[in-house]
Amino acid sequence: MYKLAANICKVILKMNGSKAKVYGAENVPEGGGFVIACTHTGYIDIINLGLSIYPREIHFMAKKQLFEMKGLGWLINNLNAFPVDRDNPGPSVIKIPRQLIKEDKIVGIFPSGTRSTESNDLKQGAVTIAQLAKTQIVPAAYIGPRSAGEVFKRQKGYLIYGTPFTVESGKEARDEATKFLEQEFQRLTAELQAKI
Repeated sequence: MYKLAANICKVILKMNGSKAKVYGAENVPEGGGFVIACTHTGYIDIINLGLSIYPREIHFMAKKQLFEMKGLGWLINNLNAFPVDRDNPGPSVIKIPRQLIKEDKIVGIFPSGTRSTESNDLKQGAVTIAQLAKTQIVPAAYIGPRSAGEVFKRQKGYLIYGTPFTVESGKEARDEATKFLEQEFQRLTAELQAKI
């Protein structure tokens, strides 16, 4: 299902000029499991992020409410997404991504929630997962179409990957890495804006 969806989306975005131009692709590890943390403005960034490293597949963390929506839940479940309860996160919020990384798979997290507290929790979550899985985080920033309407208006997409980093053990290191990830989002977004 992932392969079919990727190929369909690739054709549509390419035809409309919305397939993201990618910078810093050399920063993405060629093998092994790791975390990609990317800025988030809509659902087209999810598609462009997935296409940017295809044929490798990304397993996206998504809020559980999406899985409860008729049709959409079935679709995203078949596109490698896994649910997380942001209001009452249980052990699975760490267990599932750790297992995926152990299996050399890529976990995609968009730590830019609608509320500032949610946004910070998600950044901390991405950092915690990388810390406990003893793996790298690859920061990324996206600018471009956010919805199908903007794709059909032929808005161009842009994506940039930063240098991967690891998180040392301990709470202090986790807090520092969370701040660093936020700074990387800001830096990469500014760098991307300068390139456009």
